[in-house]
Amino acid sequence: MNFNKTDLQKEIFYKTSRSGGKGGQNVNKVSSKVELLFSVNTSLQFSDEEKELLNDKLQNRLNKDGFVQVICDEERSQYLNKEKALERLILLLTRALHKPKARKATRVSKAAKAARLEAKRITSVKKESRKKNFDE
Repeated sequence: MNFNKTDLQKEIFYKTSRSGGKGGQNVNKVSSKVELLFSVNTSLQFSDEEKELLNDKLQNRLNKDGFVQVICDEERSQYLNKEKALERLILLLTRALHKPKARKATRVSKAAKAARLEAKRITSVKKESRKKNFDE
């Protein structure tokens, strides 16, 4: 499923704070750490069935208020961190909504079964012949 970034951004809340790590004096002045919050339940992007699926698959990522939380503080720029956090959210939602294809049961062909049994028979004969040589 493809998500429209602009529609998603209307439903996202950002919290920013000062980030640790590299940046020198910049770290002490700029709030570059971004915490993205997204509520699945209040979103207009998903049907009720999809919301249920998302809540089930992302239950470990939900905070106590029911928001999906994505934190990013890798970049020195708040804007880049927001972009990365949004990309991670989209990836998270896409993976959660992905339904794997159902496995179709198949049968082993007669030729494959015969080849396997023949290989077993040859191995058995080979080992049997070793036994006879060993006893002498």
